[in-house]
Formats: sequence, C-alpha cells, structure tokens
Amino acid sequence: METIYWIILMTFINGLLAFAGVFTFFISKKNFEKILVFLVAFTTGTLLGGAFFHFLPEAFEKVSLPALILLTGTGFLLFFFLEKYVHWRHCHDGECKVHPVNYLILYGDSVHNFIDGLIIAGSFLISIPFGIISSLLVMAHELPQEIGDFAVLVYGGFKRNKALFYNFFAQLFSVIGGVLGFYFLQLKDYSIFLLPIAAGGFLYIALGDLIPEIFKNKTRKKIITNIIAIILGLLLLLSAKILAG
Repeated sequence: METIYWIILMTFINGLLAFAGVFTFFISKKNFEKILVFLVAFTTGTLLGGAFFHFLPEAFEKVSLPALILLTGTGFLLFFFLEKYVHWRHCHDGECKVHPVNYLILYGDSVHNFIDGLIIAGSFLISIPFGIISSLLVMAHELPQEIGDFAVLVYGGFKRNKALFYNFFAQLFSVIGGVLGFYFLQLKDYSIFLLPIAAGGFLYIALGDLIPEIFKNKTRKKIITNIIAIILGLLLLLSAKILAG
C-alpha cells in the first residue's frame, strides 16, 4: 500500500474516534446527566494537558520563548474575541440555546486534528511502521478527549446526534492535515507556529469557559470530584507524552 493511502486510512480511523460518544445513547438521560459534569471536568484536564505537555513543549523546541509567549497570547485573545463574536451572533436577549463554548471547542479541535494529521503524515514519511505506531499513539490520547468533547457539546446545548456529527466533522480535519502534510512537506516548518496558537485557544476554553462552569456547584463533594476529574485528564495527557517519548 502506498504511503498516501496509509496516511488517509489512519487519519480517517482517527476521525472515527469522534463516534466514541455513541455509547451514551445506551445510557438513560438521567444517568448521562449525572456523569456529564465529570466528563466536562475531565475534558478541562485534557485541554490543559494538551497545551502544557504537548503543544507548548513541542513548539518551544523550534520557536523562541518571546515568540512562544506572543503566539500563545494571540491564540488566547483570538478565542476570547471569537467567543464574543459567537455570543453576539447566536445569543439574543442574554439567552443562548447553544453555549458559545461549543463553537470554540469545535474550532479548537479542528486545528488540533489538522496538526495531528500533519504529525501522522510526517511519521509515515519516515517509515510505514513508524507511521502506524505514531498513529496509534495519537489515537490513544485522542479517544478520551473525544468522549470529553462530546460531553461538552451536549452540556453546551447540542442534542447528542448533532454533537456526534459536528465532532466527527471536526475530526476529519486530521485527514486534511494528513494529505497536505504528504503533498506539501514544507508546511511542516510552518505548522509549528500553529501549536502555540492552538495551545492559547485550549487554555482560554479551559480557564475562561469550562472551569467557571464546572465549579458553579460549590458543594464540597462536587468540587473534589471535579478536581479529581481535571487531574485525571492532566495525567492522561502526561502519560501519552511519556509514552510518545
């Protein structure tokens, strides 16, 4: 099988991980609502872990510290203004049927998946076995995050079937990244600048939207549970980083 077919296959399989949330259709609405906030808190941890353990360290290898700070801040502010625009565009009289964070999650995840596609393409260009291993590592850290992203989309106002569809659409950006990474290898030099911008976006979503939301319930039990969920998300992304070397 030619390299490009391997890249398309593995990035498409990576896209199918968006349907991990389908298991929730077999859970009653009442039980799903009980675990929803926990999954949102877990996603908060994976977003922070993705920014601090993956995107920023990898970018720092090729980008100077001042540029890294500037690009991260740019990503943070970009998502801040994007949220304000989405709020203005989709909310009326202060009421939102769909929380703006849903659109931020989808935008941020699309950039993330595009970068994953570039990484998968680059690894296959080294060798097919290395590409397969790299793809599996990408999927290993992507799977739980996709479940969490699905939970955030539902929590933010999407119906479950709509959340699955949009999550899958965002995941397909990994296929685009994979194909572009194969045919335009020079893009790899520029894609490094996307990492801190994506990290800034992830930090804004986690710190500006999700953390205030999950800690609205101030009971001690809920606070402890949500902190544990955030830590688990962080540890998962740290483990993926260690395994990836």
